[in-house]
Amino acid sequence: MIVLSGTIGAGKTSLTNLLADHLNKPAFYESVDDNEILPLFYQNPKKYGFLLQIYFLNKRLGSIKEAYQDDETVLDRSIFEDSLLFKLNADLGRATQTEVEIYDSLLQNMMEELPDMPHKKNPDLLIHISISFDTMLKRIKKRGRSYEQWDQDPSLYNYYKELDERYFDWYEQYDKSPKMVIDGDQYDFVENPDAQKDVLKLIDAKMTELSL
Repeated sequence: MIVLSGTIGAGKTSLTNLLADHLNKPAFYESVDDNEILPLFYQNPKKYGFLLQIYFLNKRLGSIKEAYQDDETVLDRSIFEDSLLFKLNADLGRATQTEVEIYDSLLQNMMEELPDMPHKKNPDLLIHISISFDTMLKRIKKRGRSYEQWDQDPSLYNYYKELDERYFDWYEQYDKSPKMVIDGDQYDFVENPDAQKDVLKLIDAKMTELSL
């Protein structure tokens, strides 16, 4: 199982599509466009922050259980990022420390309750997509989801900035599986077909190294 990580606008869905086609394996996607809670969260983060995290936890664990049916599935978001996002909301006053502790405990318990599988519960490989803050903002603007736009809610700019900074430390500390980082600015696989080929070669080389 390969999982992707990266901040908002990093290109996780695009790379998931590329990898799934390349490997001819199923892909599992984060629930965004059909997520009725996400717009509510952006309108009132304090009220809906905890509910949103539980929603994502439920969806992601469902995807993980499905993904175990094949050794080479691709997930467009790592469940291990969720605590990073929720702790940021707590630090910004959008959630309480008690809610964070309950969420972390629930996540741990639910991961332990996953059915036994012929391979480990952690991913075989984490692929982290790193992009600059400017690239993040440009992509948020381009995809046009109204509730994500910082010109309508200026507080979102600081939220995105803090999120961007925390992802660096998160990746450095991640130790659940082998990992690799793709520079999404150097290799703009979202727009550039040549960059797509280069990125797939990098991932193929890593998978060969790991005997995947």
